[in-house]
Parts: sequence; structure tokens; C-alpha cells
Amino acid sequence: MAVKLRLMRMGKKKQPTYRVVAADSRSPRDGRFIDILGFYNPRSEPSVIEIDNDKAVGWLKNGAKPTERVQKLLTVSGAWSEFTGEAPPTPYVAAAPAAAAPAVSDDHAEDAADASADASEEE
Repeated sequence: MAVKLRLMRMGKKKQPTYRVVAADSRSPRDGRFIDILGFYNPRSEPSVIEIDNDKAVGWLKNGAKPTERVQKLLTVSGAWSEFTGEAPPTPYVAAAPAAAAPAVSDDHAEDAADASADASEEE
């Protein structure tokens, strides 16, 4: 039996959340699965990824093949680096938004006013 680590769609219409599951590769997307490894919510800001790394690494060591999307999620959670023995990626931290946009200096505002005045005088 070929086991795949893949996403199983949950949630309402237009509001998907996903479970990360280990399932037989022949079973349908939302059908039977063997084990739940975690979940993924892409709609929240920032998106929520919760994966049991010990279970995921155990399935990978037993020969389970992840889909492309699940492999990216495993990379973010750190399970992929545990499996491959690479250094874990640095966690992404969102920067705080800027308090206010920088104001336009008065020199540029005067230049723009002079240019518009020159244009109106020529007409």
C-alpha cells in the first residue's frame, strides 16, 4: 500500500481549512485516511499551520510520500528538516506596519507649485 501525506479539505463553502493526513494513495481526497498529522488554515492572517512533527517524521521514515503542498508545510513546521537532517529554516516574523508614511518635504512641494505656475503663465 502506497501512503501519501496530503491535505483533506474541511470547512464550509468558500471557507476551506485543511487536515494534513496520511492516506492510501488510491483513496479519494476527502475519503478514508490512516492518521491525522495536523491542520492548515490558509484564510487567517498569518496562516495557521499546526503539524505533529514526530508523527510526520515517523511516516516519512516509513516511506510515505508528501504532496508538493504538504512538503512546503512540513518545511515551514520544521518536520522536513528533521527528516532530511538539514538545518531548520529561520522562522518568519512579520514586521510591524509603519506608523505613518513619510511626509513630502516642503522643497518638493514648492518645486511642484512653481512648475504649475510656470505652465499657467505660458498659456
